[in-house]
Amino acid sequence: MTHIILLGPPGAGKGTQAQMLVEDRNMIQLSTGDMLREAKDSGTEMGKIVADVMARGDLVTDETVIGLIREKLEGDKAGGFIFDGFPRTLAQADALTGLMAEQGEVLDHAIELQVDDDVLVDRIVGRAADAVAAGGTARADDNAESLKIRLMAYYKQTSPLIGYYHAKGLLKGVDGLGTMDGVKAEIAGVLDA
Repeated sequence: MTHIILLGPPGAGKGTQAQMLVEDRNMIQLSTGDMLREAKDSGTEMGKIVADVMARGDLVTDETVIGLIREKLEGDKAGGFIFDGFPRTLAQADALTGLMAEQGEVLDHAIELQVDDDVLVDRIVGRAADAVAAGGTARADDNAESLKIRLMAYYKQTSPLIGYYHAKGLLKGVDGLGTMDGVKAEIAGVLDA
């Protein structure tokens, strides 16, 4: 059983790689957004808190997110957990470390999908154009200006985690701009080392 965090800016492919790990290794993806939506619709006490906060348009507190993660860690662990989109800040990273210790678990790796920002912007804008050309729709924020704002938010909030996990000896970098299978192979190399 392996527990990992996937780090990287928006559009780096964290969700895609997480899905492949779920399929190939029977891991459980813990995506903050998915957990919040699931909780909101669950009818549980935690779900009622989340639904109320979201209905008011407020941000869900770190304590609530940690509570949701605690519920997941207490359940089926399958092949391990993939934390996708959490933690985003140093305070959340400390809280996650404490929570995992309470559960008798440890984080095995923090895998950073490393990308060049300019190439990433070109990739996302191109992906959006292809979706529209194929008769579909693109995400409203899949444009150069929105992506640059999202990247700036990522670097302000989340990039300190790179140093945090490096200092703990858990950080491994992979080329996030390779092919999907190439990135998958690099991640497998980290997990199987």
